[in-house]
Amino acid sequence: MNGWVIIKLMLKELFENILSNDNTIQADFKEYSPLVLAYIGDSVYEVFIRTLLVSKGNAPVFKLHKQSISYVKAKAQSDIIHSIIDSLTEEEKEIVRRGRNAKSGTIPKNANVTEYKYATGFEALIGYMYLKKDYTRLIEILKMSVTIEKEDNYE
Repeated sequence: MNGWVIIKLMLKELFENILSNDNTIQADFKEYSPLVLAYIGDSVYEVFIRTLLVSKGNAPVFKLHKQSISYVKAKAQSDIIHSIIDSLTEEEKEIVRRGRNAKSGTIPKNANVTEYKYATGFEALIGYMYLKKDYTRLIEILKMSVTIEKEDNYE
């Protein structure tokens, strides 16, 4: 079984168990604040990246942390959303737009404002797909995100 299949199965089972029918809210997640979507999307993306890195084998935590930063920093997420935007549906693009235009009230530490806004749009999309329980599409987007980022890291 290749690494992607294992990661996909692990994440899908994790997501399904967290949002089982016993403890999920039935709501129109398009109506949620884009910052709430980004809040949960940030965590989902972080779990995905950490799972991806750990699945490659045992490594010192410091090394794993440094590797994960290259994926989760605002500039990387901004680059990702710019690279995959043409692959998104109109509904997905609308979620990204809402996330990008949300007024967060925080000032980015290690990114410019534009990168931070696009990163928020990316995280809102991830959060939306997760809460919507569209795990197949979520994993497609996550896979695109690391494929894009890996290409950028090798250039």
